[in-house]
Amino acid sequence: MKFTIAPSAALAVAVALAVSGCSGTSQTAGSGGDANTFEFWSFSGIDQKKTVEQYEKAKPSAHVKLTEVGTSTETAQALTTALAGGKVPDLVLIQGDDLPKFVQQPQNFVDLRTLGADKLKGDYLDWVISQPTAKDGSIIGIPTDVGGMAVAYRTDLFKAAGLPTDRDEVSKLWPTWDAFIDTGKKYKAATGKAFIDNAATSVFYQAVNQGAEKYYDPSGNPVYDKNPEVKSAFDYGIKAALAGITAKQSSFTDGWSAAMKKGDFAVVAAPSWMLTSIRNNAPDTKGKWDLATIPGGSGNWGGSYLAIPKNAKNPKAAWEYISSTQSPQGQLAHFLDSGSLPTTPSVYQDPKLTSVKEPFFSDAPIGKIYTDSLLHLKPFLIGPDSAPIGQEFLNAITNVEQGKGDPAGAWNAALAAIKTAIGG
Repeated sequence: MKFTIAPSAALAVAVALAVSGCSGTSQTAGSGGDANTFEFWSFSGIDQKKTVEQYEKAKPSAHVKLTEVGTSTETAQALTTALAGGKVPDLVLIQGDDLPKFVQQPQNFVDLRTLGADKLKGDYLDWVISQPTAKDGSIIGIPTDVGGMAVAYRTDLFKAAGLPTDRDEVSKLWPTWDAFIDTGKKYKAATGKAFIDNAATSVFYQAVNQGAEKYYDPSGNPVYDKNPEVKSAFDYGIKAALAGITAKQSSFTDGWSAAMKKGDFAVVAAPSWMLTSIRNNAPDTKGKWDLATIPGGSGNWGGSYLAIPKNAKNPKAAWEYISSTQSPQGQLAHFLDSGSLPTTPSVYQDPKLTSVKEPFFSDAPIGKIYTDSLLHLKPFLIGPDSAPIGQEFLNAITNVEQGKGDPAGAWNAALAAIKTAIGG
């Protein structure tokens, strides 16, 4: 998951792909098409190629034409263009914040109940499977993962700062976000170095994903401008930005990756899918990281869905991929291989999951840490403009962090930018 605005050049490539990437005469979902071959659009940065290779190895007759379009935002934009043009992939991965606008147009997708989803929906967390379910009851997507929440920290850097290194003791340092920021100040005072990578994603985006309500109320009305939980999370982000405890490195940028390798910051917000990013970006830091509880104890950041566009040529082959890889055992196997947290609660007590220890992160029991972070979660409604709303809040905090924005006016600046972005 990458909360970045698509660069124009990359977006142009995504749009071109959407227009020309699928050729031939479209068939309806019921016609089935090729039972073994299908075209799959995914976003980059999540090693989808490995998952596809494993599927093809398990099913030798299958042939998946995988295209990693770009960021999750670019992939959603390319899909929008493809749906308008009529030439679509057989399968597409949609990030959770981008999903609602597609759920509002269920006619553009295969109702997966017609392929068996009605028999499988009980396998998934109720609040997760409800998100791809349209008002008419149709299911347009199957969940692949959830994020859960944790804090990844460098034990060697904490020790140098005179802070505890045991994960339980570290968790006790920050029961609240105020305490987290205060810990950052102590770290900065002891080392002269940044505590966290940035204030936007490692503070604001974690805090805002912990509330019972986010940018929309349960009836679907936008409340981003008057929800006190959103304002509180935003204020924490600004407080962290002004505290001088951040490395000012936006997540997933080249600077962020380089700073992680060099140990320029000691802490990063780490939903389960972030572990792969840390391993890939800083391989030489193996054994120097551990995982602590997120301030507040629970929450979720992330999650994606697999959907089949209505005019897919090979829907049966795409569904075979979904049903095989996203079953409870399929999701458990994927967790054991990549760390993607299952959306299927039946495996949460499976010893294969609860016993997992991650060597890269000092043998942290990642199965227990991440499932525990979901147990007390109060799910909130994700609305059609949740992604651009969140992006503008992130932008406003980043501007303050970079010295380009007025802290006192940042909230109003964000609201103005949101109104421009969503036309409200």
